[in-house]
Parts: sequence; structure tokens; C-alpha cells
Amino acid sequence: MIHDTIAAISTAVGEGGIAIIRVSGPQAISGISRIFSSKISLNDAESHTVHYGHIVDPSSGEKIEEVLLTLMHGPRSFTAEDVVEINAHGGVIAVKKVLDIVLLQDNIRTAEPGEFTKRAFLNGRIDLMQAEAVIDLIRSKSDRAFSVARKQAEGALSKKIKALRQTVIELLAHIEVNIDYPEHDVEEMTSAYIREQCQLAIGEIDKLLKTANEGKILREGIVTAIVGRPNVGKSSLMNVLTQENKAIVTDIPGTTRDVIEQFVTLNGIPLRLLDTAGIRETSDIVERIGVERSRDAFQDADLILFVLNHNEPLQSDDRQLLQQLEGRSVVAIINKTDLPGHLEMDEVERYVASDRIVRMSVLEERGLDGLEATISEMFFEGQLEANDLTYVSNVRHISLLKRAKGSLEDAIEATYSGIPIDVIQIDARLAWESLGEILGDEAGDSLIDQIFSQFCLGK
Repeated sequence: MIHDTIAAISTAVGEGGIAIIRVSGPQAISGISRIFSSKISLNDAESHTVHYGHIVDPSSGEKIEEVLLTLMHGPRSFTAEDVVEINAHGGVIAVKKVLDIVLLQDNIRTAEPGEFTKRAFLNGRIDLMQAEAVIDLIRSKSDRAFSVARKQAEGALSKKIKALRQTVIELLAHIEVNIDYPEHDVEEMTSAYIREQCQLAIGEIDKLLKTANEGKILREGIVTAIVGRPNVGKSSLMNVLTQENKAIVTDIPGTTRDVIEQFVTLNGIPLRLLDTAGIRETSDIVERIGVERSRDAFQDADLILFVLNHNEPLQSDDRQLLQQLEGRSVVAIINKTDLPGHLEMDEVERYVASDRIVRMSVLEERGLDGLEATISEMFFEGQLEANDLTYVSNVRHISLLKRAKGSLEDAIEATYSGIPIDVIQIDARLAWESLGEILGDEAGDSLIDQIFSQFCLGK
């Protein structure tokens, strides 16, 4: 299939100023030249040039669409193949008509999801880690997440993994020499060298894994449940954070009946906000279902924003929730500080540390800075604006790094246990293969297919 020519719409479906149909493969230029009417022949045009003309129906000669066509000869293209990108008017009908004509040409078929990026990987233009970063670029929900994904797509993290593999391959070469020429082996020196090289690699892996929690958060967002009893201001907080009227706000308890989800960025911190129904005992069957869903939501949340009313004493529902949230990552939001205070703060501080209590007036939009600072300190140790953007953010990469580290630790342990060097070689090779799987060097077809199936059709 790598020798086929593929085509797909690479821009979002719907109305817009411009839409792009991308064509890649050995027949891209010759196939499109048969349906492109212009003053210049595409077969004679230079690479990386743009040409004005019309897409025509070859059977009738009818002009279908006025276009600008970008021509790129392989390997100087995204896929490392010949690529033609057709820039047409961004309407559903116009784009469909152009794509239909393109797909009528011999040896041009519809691309599978992610197939353009897959070809870039298979043709050696990018490694698997860089390909996965393309997904993160598309899905990034904050400037910080976009910057991290861009650095990965450029190969910053790949360079570190390749350097790690070089350390391990040097270790493997040393071991294999000693296996082949045992008469020259000095056991004590070999064992010391194995430990030194393994510890060096483990140290670098630990540095990468140290960024994993922050990287995963930047990639996926912090699942954040807004909880509390009815009428303390949960939905108002949701609306302030999203800057939209996503949740209905009334003075009637029990207005919110279901979990409302919205992705927001709070000073560079990505949050998957879940506004939940007020948690209380109720005889209303619909509200009771909402309360149960709320309990499920805050059980699965990474962060809980527990809203309390500054203007009222603690209620039994408040106390019950405080007890249930003990030991969790909780920020207590004391809302309605524009009103006189009747809340027993000493009792709240028995369950929530004082540095995780934020005073706010959601009505007057006061206290958001304090909330941002508290969340940043909890999840990023206040270092969110650091210049180093080389984060490990992908669960697959984290798992393989841990596996490689485990194999290297086994190799070190083996040198103390008197295990033969050819067995130690197996541990070192497993570490090398695990690191290679991150880059795609050791990845099987099923894994590659699974990764690229997550892409949109035209990427």
C-alpha cells in the first residue's frame, strides 16, 4: 500500500475561506496534471511552487473549481513522496466535487486515518515519537501543551532517547566482545563497567520520568471536579472559569442535574472541568441520579475544587463531604466573600491545609489569581513557566522508559549475583529494544497501525 497514491481533505469539514485536498504518492503529479488546467504543465514545474488554474472534468472538459495548487517533489515533502496540495474554496460541495474528480484518476485512492503521517514515518522522515507528537499538536488545549508537542515533533525528545540507546549499545558491544573473546575478559573490570554504564543510563531515564507527571497533565489536562452542596456557587464558578454561561445558575437548590464537562486553560494550566450536581440527600429521583454521577466524578478526578459558602455555617452535607475528600488533592474555595462571614474556618482547616484554601467572590470575579497559583504549586511545584519544554507526556513512552530502567536495574543486580555475562546481555538488549520501541525502531505493525488510527483522515 505504500506504493499507492492517496488523497484526502486535510482541512476541517464545513464552510471556510480555503479548503485543502492533499495528494501523496508516485502518481500524485501525473494524476493531478490530467485534471489541472493551467498555463504550465505540472510535469515540467519545479518543486515547491504554487500554480493558479482550474480543476476540470476530463470527460467533459467542464471547469469544476478555481484553485491554487502547491507542488512538492519527494523527498522534500511531509511524506517524503511527491505531494500535490489543492487549495480550493472552502465549501462542502466545492471540496467534494474536487475530491471526487481526484479519486476518479487511476491509482489514486482515499487515504486512511493518519496515513500521510504514517508514510512520513515509514519513509524515514520522522520517528514514531515525532509522529505521535503530531497528534498532540492537533489536540493541544493550551499554549504550553502546544509548545511541548512542537518540541517533540521537532525531535528534541527523540535526541535524548537516541543518546540513551547509544549508551546501551556501547554497553552491549563491550559485553559481546567479552563473550566472543573470554580469554581477554577481566571479570571485575567488566562488572564495574556494566554498572557504570547502566547507572548512567538509569540517571538519564530518571530525569525524563521526573517530567512525566507534568507532561501527562499538559497533554491530557487535569480532570477537575467542582463539588459542594447545592447553591454554594459551583455553576457560577464554572461559568467564570469558562467565560461562558455553560451552567444554569438560579437560587433554586438542585438546578444542576447532571455532570457538565468543559476544557479550559487557567494561566497555562489545562483543566478538564466537571461541574457536578449539588451533593445532598434528596427524594427527587432525577436529582438523586445526578448526585450519584457527581460522586462518581469526584472519585475519578485528579483535582477537586470543593466550594463552600462563606456566608453560612458548615452544614452536615459540608462536613460529610470534607470527610470523604480527606487525603485527596483538594482546593477548598470559600465563595461569597463579598458577604458577611459565618463559616467555621478552624473546622475546615482540620481537613484542608491552609495553603490550599482560596477565598473568592465568584460574583465579583475576585480570587482567581489565588486559585491559579494554588493549582500551579500543587501540580507543577510552581515551575510551570520553566524554559525546558522537553517533557515526557505520552503514556506509552512512560511505560517503555520504566521497562528499560527495570532491565538495566536487573543487569546491575546480576553483576553482584555472579550471573554469567551472556545472561546480563539479555537484560541490556531488552533495555535497548524498549528504547527503540519508543522511536519505532522495534515497533510491530499492529502497534504502528493502532497509533496512526487515532489521527484524523487528512493528516
